Amino acid sequence: QVQLVESGGGLVQAGGSLKLACAASGRTFNSYTVGWFRQAPGKEREFVVAISRNNYSTNYLDSVKGRFTISRDNAKNTVYLQLNSLKPEDTAVYYCAASALISTRPTSYRYWGQGTQVTVSS
Repeated sequence: QVQLVESGGGLVQAGGSLKLACAASGRTFNSYTVGWFRQAPGKEREFVVAISRNNYSTNYLDSVKGRFTISRDNAKNTVYLQLNSLKPEDTAVYYCAASALISTRPTSYRYWGQGTQVTVSS
């Protein structure tokens, strides 16, 4: 069993930065791939990026390439998502999730956090 808690969301102006954290409980957390997803109002949940247990990261969502960076600290059971050069279209609830697979599909992720709101004003 893995429990995930996101933090770090908030309201920021366009061009600003935020750092999201996904803190996990459970001794087996370090064996999981952790992914970040986001969901804007009226839209489907979309994959942003994932990182494997050995720090291999997947491709980023095209619209965030060069602006977002994923990292993990297994000693702290935490995965981070650094958000830079934020745009209003980045506004969404951001979720982290854990999977035994390296996958971009939400259905591959068994454990989910409750989400953290990121709002970017223009």
